[in-house]
Amino acid sequence: MPALFRTMFVLFAVSLAAAQAAHPIAPPVPFRPVHTFSIVARDPQTGEIGTAVQSHWFAVGANVIWAEAGVGAVATQSFIDPSYGTLGLDVMRAGRSAPEAQRGLLQAGPGRDVRQVAMIDAQGRVDAWTGAKDIQSAGHIVGNQFSVEANLMSNDQIWPAMAKAFQRAQGDLAERLLAALDAAQAAGGDIRGRQSAAIIVVGAKNTGQPWKDRVFDLRVDDSPEPLKELRRLVTLQRAYNHMNAGDAAVEHKDNQGALREYSTAEKLTENAAGIDPSRLAEMRYWHAVALVNMGRINEALPLFRQAFAAHREWATLTPRLPNSGLLPNDPALIQQIVGQAK
Repeated sequence: MPALFRTMFVLFAVSLAAAQAAHPIAPPVPFRPVHTFSIVARDPQTGEIGTAVQSHWFAVGANVIWAEAGVGAVATQSFIDPSYGTLGLDVMRAGRSAPEAQRGLLQAGPGRDVRQVAMIDAQGRVDAWTGAKDIQSAGHIVGNQFSVEANLMSNDQIWPAMAKAFQRAQGDLAERLLAALDAAQAAGGDIRGRQSAAIIVVGAKNTGQPWKDRVFDLRVDDSPEPLKELRRLVTLQRAYNHMNAGDAAVEHKDNQGALREYSTAEKLTENAAGIDPSRLAEMRYWHAVALVNMGRINEALPLFRQAFAAHREWATLTPRLPNSGLLPNDPALIQQIVGQAK
């Protein structure tokens, strides 16, 4: 149904919550049985909003976690209804709190006894629900601007371990979300094992450009070690975020800022386990291109040499860049750069 109609429908359900509760409830109509553990949270320092999840189910990130900058985040699991994600965000965007949005959705439709859902809004208001018929062990904890929830777990210590880890963890929101997931797995995790994981972190304000608002939006759809792979991807995303910041600094003629961002990206990638060397080679290559355009040729040449050593085709690419305005149209300079290939 159109987004506006969906939002109006759920707002209507929220305002009539008491009446809905008094009416007979239809038998539960479960969706896919995506049993899992997850977290929704807001960083009070930055205003970033995020959610993360792991499950023994294929591609858990596709339907379980949702987030929108300046609006909120949703985790819908157990016998999930994916519409909770879009509808929950619609209602919060329309001005309702996360607890109101969640309550309205649970009371507007059947199946709440087999649902597990958590929502947080841009002000940090948060609530969670664990249905009476969720497969045990199942439960949740609502804390200060976060909620952890889990079902079909090996024991009832999973969600307390997540809450404790999140509150004790240092670093940005993504790092703290990962700490919560790691703690859940260390405490026993999903009784079936593990298969997929995902994380979304969005900015505090909605720019109207979702591609700019997403700080992290990563999925591991099928892996024997999904959390290990998710952490590797988060590290790589951090590096590319710095590369993007470096490009933006170049556009604003902030040469020192650009070089600082590029160097940070390279250090993150160079020191990270499991990162393919070709990723670092590309970062060094574009760092070198930026240096050339700043007139700092002698600093650029060693970086070109390292990039070419990792992947010789970067040297093949180089003569094509002047025509696109990415390098000076100076044949002698181009030949000097290409000559760094051994």
